[in-house]
Amino acid sequence: MTSFMSNLSPIGPEVALTLTALALLVGGAMRGERASNMISWISVAVLVGAAIFGLKSAGADPVQVFGGALILDKLALFAKTAILLSAALVLVIGAGFLQIEKIIKYEYAILILLATLGMMVMVSANDLLTLYVGLELQSLALYVLAAFNRSSLRASEAGLKYFVLGALSSGLLLYGMSMIYGFAGTTRFAGIADAAHLDASMGLVIGIVFVLSGLAFKISAVPFHMWTPDVYQGAPTPVTAFFASAPKFAAIVLIARLLLGPFADMMVQWQQVLVALSVLSMTVGYFGAIMQRNIKRLMAYSSIANMGYAMIALAAGSQRGLEALLLYMGLYLITTLGMFACILAMRQSEGMVENIDDLAGLSQTRPGLALSFSLLLFSISGLPPLAGFFGKLYIFLAAVEGGLLWLAIYGAVLSVVGAFYYLRIVKIMWFDEAAPAFVTPAFVLPLTAGVAAFFMLPGAVWLLPALERWAQAASASLF
Repeated sequence: MTSFMSNLSPIGPEVALTLTALALLVGGAMRGERASNMISWISVAVLVGAAIFGLKSAGADPVQVFGGALILDKLALFAKTAILLSAALVLVIGAGFLQIEKIIKYEYAILILLATLGMMVMVSANDLLTLYVGLELQSLALYVLAAFNRSSLRASEAGLKYFVLGALSSGLLLYGMSMIYGFAGTTRFAGIADAAHLDASMGLVIGIVFVLSGLAFKISAVPFHMWTPDVYQGAPTPVTAFFASAPKFAAIVLIARLLLGPFADMMVQWQQVLVALSVLSMTVGYFGAIMQRNIKRLMAYSSIANMGYAMIALAAGSQRGLEALLLYMGLYLITTLGMFACILAMRQSEGMVENIDDLAGLSQTRPGLALSFSLLLFSISGLPPLAGFFGKLYIFLAAVEGGLLWLAIYGAVLSVVGAFYYLRIVKIMWFDEAAPAFVTPAFVLPLTAGVAAFFMLPGAVWLLPALERWAQAASASLF
């Protein structure tokens, strides 16, 4: 009993989320839809509380629990904190949307909790089986969330498409894991690392390719991106905000832990795969976005391109690259959630609107919202001196140090393409004739957008150094 409790104490946040989700599920079943708002706010409190609990253990030494199946180190802490706070913010900014659209259900917050729990297991995985359990727990909850608006044919189609393609990616992942197990003789990361160090056999290489293919689906990397635009457009907007933030962060950290941990000695093999995924993702993401008129589909292609930049940092295969990856993804989370707060405010008297042209003349009707949205668009496009510029700069420097100068140059050139469609939105907001005005949004939406935009400003001098120091400490966990 003492040994069991010693395993549970380091994973207190995971235990709290599990017990809360089960308790709220029972409470929701008993009280029905009347409990929806209460369950949402309890979930927010638990998510924030779990993040604070995790931060209190920031200085603790790495620890493995359940026989090494899970590892709790600073990399896991960094990722879990970001995931927990992102999930909490999604619940807060999406509450008004669900109520107005009359699709608020008590299951919504519980599914967010379960998906978040799966992500927390993913980023702490130290075993292939643990990796798969966490990934599938997250995925099953996300499949349901994609089709959460049962009265919408488009949402049902999005959920079905996500489920079918997700099942395919799970098959690829499982086949790769079986190959790795067959040639390494173990599912533990440490044992796989020993096997890869002694003999980088073709079987392990094939296993890595299949595992990366399965995980590439989770981050919408090309050519495994085909689900992303349709699911982003069809899912309820708060769900789309969740898809674009926390799951991407969790999956890219999982890929980093897998490649820079057990497969560090096989960098020559997996680096080529990452470079190809990165080039394809940036190219398709940016050029695909140019043709979009729906803001949510544009955000889908934007996320594809941004994952391409994240893989540049990962392909460097160094501590500097992992540090740049974590810094970039931290800024990406803030920017993305701020932009989705602006998108959630796109409501006219007739209902929600999603076309980019509906933003026309926003500076005249909602100048504060237009300013926040513009700053976030400038930042994600990489324009100096905003924080997004430094995120990309750190990635390019890590790539150059890793001998990938041509890839850094290619990424910098494509940033110009990205700037075109981001700046087109700014032009529409500030210089086009005003479209019908948006109704007054819930105060939390412009507040979230404004705070996110403030963090991108050069004046927020404390954010970037603080995020950089935390990323340095987290990246040192794998080196």
